[in-house]
Formats: sequence, structure tokens, C-alpha cells
Amino acid sequence: MMVENTSAPNTLLWQGSSLLAAKQRLAAADPQLLPAYAKLLRDAEKALTAGPFSVMDKPFTPPSGDKHDYYSIGPYWWPNPDTADGLPYIRRDGEVNPERERFDASQRSHMENAVITLALAYYFSEEERFAAHAAELLHAWFLAPAISMNPHLQYGQAVPGRNEGRGTGIIETRMFTRLVDAVQLLTASATYSLSELDNLRVWFRAYLDWLLNSKHGHDEAAAPNNHGTWYDVQVVTFALFVDDQATARRIVTERASRRISTQIAADGSQPRELERTRSLSYSLMNLTAMMDLADLGRHVGVDLWQSVPTKGRRWWPFGATAAAGIQQAVDYLLVNAVEQSWARQQITDLSAGDLFSIFQRAYLAYHDERYRQALTHLSSPVPLADRAQLLYAASG
Repeated sequence: MMVENTSAPNTLLWQGSSLLAAKQRLAAADPQLLPAYAKLLRDAEKALTAGPFSVMDKPFTPPSGDKHDYYSIGPYWWPNPDTADGLPYIRRDGEVNPERERFDASQRSHMENAVITLALAYYFSEEERFAAHAAELLHAWFLAPAISMNPHLQYGQAVPGRNEGRGTGIIETRMFTRLVDAVQLLTASATYSLSELDNLRVWFRAYLDWLLNSKHGHDEAAAPNNHGTWYDVQVVTFALFVDDQATARRIVTERASRRISTQIAADGSQPRELERTRSLSYSLMNLTAMMDLADLGRHVGVDLWQSVPTKGRRWWPFGATAAAGIQQAVDYLLVNAVEQSWARQQITDLSAGDLFSIFQRAYLAYHDERYRQALTHLSSPVPLADRAQLLYAASG
């Protein structure tokens, strides 16, 4: 492994300083990070044989008649047992219908995981073969004329017998925000051309325009839960990627703070996420998006990590008037998911690694030893091979 470049990468959501710190610690053979690095390299070796992935691989044609259009069904919608044809589908919250695997969501997820793995492996190892295959996978999904995805999600999370697609489908591309950071890492590679980067930015400009101006985009922007938060994360990330600073700043300054304050109660809980059958999973998922907004805010000069509104909360739907922000949400999880057993409904299992990123990011943001200590009090040890060890490393 080489460490020729001592400057932090220009990533948006992954903190460049943390990635650089991890790279420097690996160069010094830091035993805390070596297991995660070894697993990353094993995963990257497997990813070298993965793909290419394409929206053309699905056995279904979207209602538009164009297989280039992304098409998926809602994860928690199942055939109706009371009708002969199974229509209209019925909702079973938290229970994923395996039928989704036959649509584009599965291929998209495989592509995201492979590209992110390869890009990180390239950054830490500087082995060009990882960057080269990541570039091939990105080209296939976004740019290759014969097999690429059209830049919209008109048919995302359709519900058979009810609709052809919904705004809620937009959450399925939330990991495109990490793909943008993966691309930022790949730009240092000799195998990733400036023309490829320019063409990818054209795709994301078109997708950003659809997010901002389509009915589905407007619906998701109005969502008062994790869907709305992740919509904002996507819009701001893609705007920064295509150098639309005005849009990024507008969303962060006009909506992100309100988005956070209206979803976190005075005690730090997230009431809309607590309603779910996977209440802890959704609390973590939404808080991750809020932390993403806070990290994105740094790129436009807005501090959402420390910002807590002190008045003007008349719009808040749960009646409280006290201020709450990201740190209060972290503290709520510290008390209710670490210091004691989670008392709300959670129909699927969670590992210690699922909490690691939250508390490690909180420690980096607030330098509060409670969050570092929390990692030692989880019900099971945080795996040293967990990739978050590399993504959110502290220096020294």
C-alpha cells in the first residue's frame, strides 16, 4: 500500500480528513484498522468479477414501454390473499416482499456495493485495477447507450393494482450519494477520464432536474419522515456534484434545519420513525440522513451539527416547543439503545455495527467521550472488520 498523496480527498459525505487519517494509520500498520482493510480488499477482489449491472436485466418492461426506465415495486407490498389475481397488493410494514429481487432494485444495489467497495479499495491501496473496474460498472449503469438507466424514477416503488410508481421510490437512490463520493476518489486514478466524469455530471444534472421539478420529487420533498430527509440529502449532494451551489445552499439554509427540528422531539426521539415495526432501524436510518445533511452543510458554510432552533416551532406536529437537534437524537439512542434494551417494536435483528457509524460520527462532530465509550458498551463488540472503522477514523 502506498501513501503518495498526503492531501485529503475532495469527498462530500465521507469526511476527507477521516479517510486520509485512516490511510495514514494503515501505512503505519495500525492494528485497529488492519482487519477492516483486509476485509475491504477481500470484498474488492470479489467485486472485480461482478457485473456489469443494468436496468435492462429485469424481466419486466415498465409502463412506459422503455426498459431503460428504472422499475421497482414497494418493498412492503404483497399479493392480496383475498383476490384471485393478488390485486391490489396489501401492505405489511417491515416485511420485504422477495419479488423485489426481480426488478431493478436488486441490480442497482449490487452495482452500488461493488462500485463503493472498489473505489475505497483503490483509495487505500492505490491499485489501478480496482479503479478500472469501478469505472466500467459506472459507465454501464449510467452512460452506456444500450444498457444505461434513464435519469428519473417515475416507476420507482410501484404498487401492483394501485399505481405505476410513487415518490417514495426516490429513497431507493439514496446510495447514489455515496457513488458520488466514490467517483471523487476515482478521479485520482489514471484510468478514470475527465470526459467520463463530465458525462456522469450530465446524467446527474438531468436527474437533479427531475428530482426538483417532477410530481414524484415534490411529493418526496414534502414527506415529513426519513423519506423527506433522504430526498434533501440527494438533492444537496447531486447539486454540489454538478456545481449547482445555489440549489445546494438553498436546500440547506431553507429546509434542512427545519427538516431536522420537525422530526426530533424534545427528548431526542424521532416519533415518526418510532411508529414503524422496525423502529430502531428507521431511527438510525433517519439520523444517518440528518448527519449527512450536517456534513453537506459544511460545504455551503452552514453548521447543522450545532444548530438547534430556539423558537418558531409552531409548525412542529407533536406539540412540544423545546428545541432539539442531532445531538439530542444521538443522546436518545445512547440511553435507549445502548444503556438499556430498546423497548419499541423492532421485528428484525440489528448488529453492533449498525450503531457504530452513528456514535463514531457523533464523536468526530462533538468530541464527546460518551460516544466513544458507548461503542464499548454495546450488546456485542463492534467488528474490527466493519468498514465504518475506515470511513470514520480519527487521526492518531
